[in-house]
Amino acid sequence: MNDAFVFYRYPHAGEYTIMRQTKGVPAALGAYEEVDGMSGFVFAPFRITAGCPLLVLKPDIVEQRAIDGNIDFNTTMFARRDLKGERGAYGNVFKLFHDKLESGRFSKIVLSRRSLEQSCGDISPAKLFLRACALYPRMFVALVSMPQCGTWLMATPEILIESDGPRWHTMAVAGTMHIEAERDTDANLSLRKTAGDISEWNAKNIQEQKYVSQYILDCLKDFAADIETTGPYSLRAGMVKHLATDFTFTIGQGRTPGGMISALHPTPAVCGMPKADAYQYINDNEGYDRMYYSGFAGPLNRPEGTHLYVTLRCMQANGHDYRLYAGGGLLRGSEEESEWLETETKMETMRRCLAIRRT
Repeated sequence: MNDAFVFYRYPHAGEYTIMRQTKGVPAALGAYEEVDGMSGFVFAPFRITAGCPLLVLKPDIVEQRAIDGNIDFNTTMFARRDLKGERGAYGNVFKLFHDKLESGRFSKIVLSRRSLEQSCGDISPAKLFLRACALYPRMFVALVSMPQCGTWLMATPEILIESDGPRWHTMAVAGTMHIEAERDTDANLSLRKTAGDISEWNAKNIQEQKYVSQYILDCLKDFAADIETTGPYSLRAGMVKHLATDFTFTIGQGRTPGGMISALHPTPAVCGMPKADAYQYINDNEGYDRMYYSGFAGPLNRPEGTHLYVTLRCMQANGHDYRLYAGGGLLRGSEEESEWLETETKMETMRRCLAIRRT
């Protein structure tokens, strides 16, 4: 598989799509508005730079395959993680970010981190993709491999924008809790959504959701008409659940999807409030380059429409090295240990795909 390719599967689907570009290389763009009029598969970074451009794969081969139920979950030997070093580095950056919340500079800011896992054997990217499909039927799962970005796997619940007709959809996702297996079945979650029941959520999570929802609504007022809102409600995503609010709308006259993407991304779910200041502070102080983590990915202007998802619960694969990414929204009342454990829980989404056994 030396060509640029993507595998992707929509939530609850029984088949997945493979796109390959065998002629030339994917387009590398320098601005979100440049996607207007293009068709293919988009893979965008948190921050566009010369080293991390917005990529559009233009397939000359497209095929659908059924998902095989017999997925190999044989464990693989992995080296020990430097957990103490990771924890210490996280604590140092948490203090920087939290001090700015205490001072009132930000009302919310997202702190993320990455963790290195090193295997002692080969695991094919296609196998990891199929494992993710089996483990996370409710999420959008994608495997992306292009010369300009390397190989990435994601399983994400969050839609940036999507449409298969005149109406568009986006969502606000914020707040995190562990899944309660008996209580958080799809049927029970659906009943609670219909009833508007979010009584299980604490004030911190509800406030975080309000920040993200209000930001998205404010953005949409400049780009959209006939806005309808549903939520907030509990949305299951792997081992955790989030608070989510849906927005459906029509793009306003003279407005374009690329312009709307530029206004929405990055949302406070992956950045902070106020957005421009939080975005700059994250890039200057988080301590590493997020690259394509907390960007977005998905089909653009394809026969099935446009379906772009925020790149969460992801990892970058490079030989025997796997870099896992996760983050969480910080408010003034956030506690360091709780936020650290939230990132560990989120990273388990990808660690389960690796089927890790320690040396």
